[in-house]
Amino acid sequence: MLTVSNLTHQFGKRVLFDEANVFFGPGNCYGVIGANGAGKSTFLKILSGVREATKGSIAIEPGKRMAVLKQDHFEFDDNLVLDTVMMGHDKLWSLMKEKEAIYAKPDFSDEDGIKASELEAEFAEMDGWNAEPEAAALLSGIGIKEKHHHRPMKDLNSNQKVRVLLAQALFGNPDILVLDEPTNDLDIETVTWLEDFLLSFQNTVIVVSHDRHFLDTVCTHIVDIDFAKINAYTGNYTFWYESSQLALKQKLAQNKKIEEKRQEMQAFIDRFSANASKSRQATARRKMLEKLNLEDIKPSSRKYPGIIFNQSREAGDQLLKVEGLSYNLDGVPLFSDVDFSLNKGDKVVVISKNALATTAFYQILNGEINAHAGTFEFGQTITTAYLPIENEKYFSEEPMELMDWLRQYSDNKDEQYIRGFLGKMLFSGEEVYKMSNVLSGGEKVRCMLSRMMMREANLLMIDEPTSHLDLESITAFNNSLMSYAGTVLFTTHDHHFAQTVGNRIIELTPHGVIDRLKTIDEYLEDKSIQEKRKEMYAGGVAV
Repeated sequence: MLTVSNLTHQFGKRVLFDEANVFFGPGNCYGVIGANGAGKSTFLKILSGVREATKGSIAIEPGKRMAVLKQDHFEFDDNLVLDTVMMGHDKLWSLMKEKEAIYAKPDFSDEDGIKASELEAEFAEMDGWNAEPEAAALLSGIGIKEKHHHRPMKDLNSNQKVRVLLAQALFGNPDILVLDEPTNDLDIETVTWLEDFLLSFQNTVIVVSHDRHFLDTVCTHIVDIDFAKINAYTGNYTFWYESSQLALKQKLAQNKKIEEKRQEMQAFIDRFSANASKSRQATARRKMLEKLNLEDIKPSSRKYPGIIFNQSREAGDQLLKVEGLSYNLDGVPLFSDVDFSLNKGDKVVVISKNALATTAFYQILNGEINAHAGTFEFGQTITTAYLPIENEKYFSEEPMELMDWLRQYSDNKDEQYIRGFLGKMLFSGEEVYKMSNVLSGGEKVRCMLSRMMMREANLLMIDEPTSHLDLESITAFNNSLMSYAGTVLFTTHDHHFAQTVGNRIIELTPHGVIDRLKTIDEYLEDKSIQEKRKEMYAGGVAV
């Protein structure tokens, strides 16, 4: 279907991958993984023809069509939503436009009639008459209501545009589907819809994603970019991860045995080399020692930050009590009549069908905005730490070195103390003197995590923690919250994160709150809860 041969790509002296050979077969879904900067997105751009490789070739089986998830959210602003989806099939869309142009001619001739007849036959052969219904079904499935289908793209918000561009890539049953971070800005229900769609998709899928649950659900193979090489493995992400960790442990154990044998032989040589009766044995062991070479274990390009949340004091029995909390946006309720109390050790997944609702909820609890009704009160023993979804205001003031940036949030101003927290977040050596205004999105989140850890809080509030983080940082963050002894309120689109950390679900709706002691999977699979959710968003009564 798609063959990569001797592919090499480099920026200046830095080689992203060298002499890579990979075959992408039909009916398989390939998850492309690698550390930030390893070249995942660059690889996808080379596959789709957007960028040329330094060396090597990409060959697509003749007659096969590739579709790519577009990243420019403004490219189709002047087009209608339904048209934007159908434009995903270039040939079909060109055919439709050519037909329309011929039929619109005021001097329609016999020759035009013959040409139109040929186009109609080709159009029918491509199942063109079902194009609009198929596009509409894709839009509805991915959460774009019918009332938006005939509106211009520029009228949609950024989240809606992402969904339309995803529908565009999926349209027309492409032979090869290339998706770069398709789950970004999608809620858990829409991600589930996409998972189901890809599971029934019969052709080739190549996807980059930081969502481990998504990779585990849809992938039949993992394509790993590391050590400037590209290697394909059978299985999903978890199978690859566990296998790679096992292989590394086995290699380390083997090297340990070799090193122990080396030391044993060297001790014998040192002891008996001057002893005439033992000299022959010492010489034999010296020759054996020369053949004992430790197998090189290359340091992986993957780095796991040390995310560790400690509590300076344990929380008392009174943590947080919320009563009648409500918030409106332009007169429309984002949530209302929210009542709940936290228990010690709760790890609550806060969800809503409107992401603005959860963000406003955290902003209220952290004093950034005021509720329109209701109250909340933290217990006297409670200390909080907050990771907001938007962190630009923390970095937009006068630029300063990271050491000074983090020091301003610490009572302990000692350089080694501050450097220790930055080091845990992978800022080592001279990197601690980077300026705060040149950081990437992922670096800013890691700085905010350093700030959180320093507070040693017993109640954490976290709004979309996986934004801008790579798989390694997400895994470290996930594990840290699983082992954290305090209480957590968090919102995430990462299904695995929510399922493995959360033990309670609080859903904010315009007409009340749903509060259940369940995991996210149990919550979404409970039919009675799903019926209640429909009522709450449609205008039902609170529970």
